[in-house]
Amino acid sequence: MQILILNGPNLNLLGRREVSIYGTRSFEDYLPELQEAFPDFTIEHFQSNHEGELIDKLHEVGYSYHGVVLNAGGYTHTSVALADAIAAINTPVIEVHLSNLAAREDFRQRSLIGRHCAGSISGFKLESYRLALQYFQNLRPKRVGFKV
Repeated sequence: MQILILNGPNLNLLGRREVSIYGTRSFEDYLPELQEAFPDFTIEHFQSNHEGELIDKLHEVGYSYHGVVLNAGGYTHTSVALADAIAAINTPVIEVHLSNLAAREDFRQRSLIGRHCAGSISGFKLESYRLALQYFQNLRPKRVGFKV
């Protein structure tokens, strides 16, 4: 299975940024653990602080990959364009967040992308990614455009 983990703005600073909220590990340190835990997956990782690059990546993989794990960061709450890109593709997207959005500021409790995603996972720090991958491990591809 081909899976894209797509990380949005400021996630390149994990491990250094607001460690009380996001933890002390970088995503790059965590990725090998995911790859080892899911040996049947080809896991690609892409991070950008630029909305258009995230949209371009969704368009690139959205008709051929088996799944996308998306942490859109702050774009979760602001980007209609990112929501439209998710709605436009066939590949299922799981929205993930490291922090518990329900316990955060009011503006973080609204997701513009969530309605277009297969599901949302939040509050488990980096383990949120593992939970999303477990979903794909159990998923039986049913959508047009999947290649198994």
